[in-house]
Amino acid sequence: MSTITDYIGNSPLIKITDPNDRVQLYAKLEGNNPGGSVKDRAAFNMLAKGLESGQYRSGDHLIEATSGNTGIALALYAKQLNLSISLVMPDNATPERIKTMRAYGADVILTPAEKTIEYSREYANQLSQDRGYKLINQFDNELNWQAHYASTGPEIWKDTNGSVTHFVSAMGTTGTIMGTSRFLKEKDSSIQIIGAQPKSGDSIPGIRKWSEVMRPGILDYNRIDTIEEVSREEAILGARILAMKHGIMGGMSSGGAFHLASKLSQQLSSGVIVFIVCDRGDRYLSSELYN
Repeated sequence: MSTITDYIGNSPLIKITDPNDRVQLYAKLEGNNPGGSVKDRAAFNMLAKGLESGQYRSGDHLIEATSGNTGIALALYAKQLNLSISLVMPDNATPERIKTMRAYGADVILTPAEKTIEYSREYANQLSQDRGYKLINQFDNELNWQAHYASTGPEIWKDTNGSVTHFVSAMGTTGTIMGTSRFLKEKDSSIQIIGAQPKSGDSIPGIRKWSEVMRPGILDYNRIDTIEEVSREEAILGARILAMKHGIMGGMSSGGAFHLASKLSQQLSSGVIVFIVCDRGDRYLSSELYN
């Protein structure tokens, strides 16, 4: 009999109509995971493998900083694995995200938005020491990228029949791009890996430009061929076009990846581009994104 965790991964790869008919453009719909985002893969892997290795034990209380999607996935799967969890996040997160985490049974701790996710990370670290909670630390956790090496990369390779030439992804914790890059480059070193970062001064949920002191330990710039900047306006417009023209409703980070993938498609004479639609747009309906 199936359980909820059996439906993590194997997300659809959908062809996008593109003005350049010499290029094939595909969207990988990660919102189809049980928790509604690409973070389901890493969250379950970090928890399940952590239990297998003895890092965690049944009944333990865990803590993690998150901007949203990882927290939702951790809240969902922690309860399935008999773990308790506290999630620390900036207080400008959409109500949909906060309520979803609490609905799954997580304790949600909000920090001042002006201090950014970097302060949420610091606060989570401090609480883990003060209260004895076990810190997951997705930013330095090798099980984060390993989930994508084992699933996201192989799925893209299989579903494109090995013809993928470019992979475009938002860069947050960087687990998705790190693991997928490792797998695809092993299959074909000529595949180009493109990461999205926000333009200076712009804030885009799910796309980060970390200060050097808070740079994720799993991030290896050598595994990314090109880092492209995307503005908040471009990310918003990309998300709206995805929804209105292509029937794919995602968040702002998905819009940013789509913007870069579309821009890239116009520059190529041929190719197969895959970009990640990180989550579902319904968790942003209270924000400005679809106003």
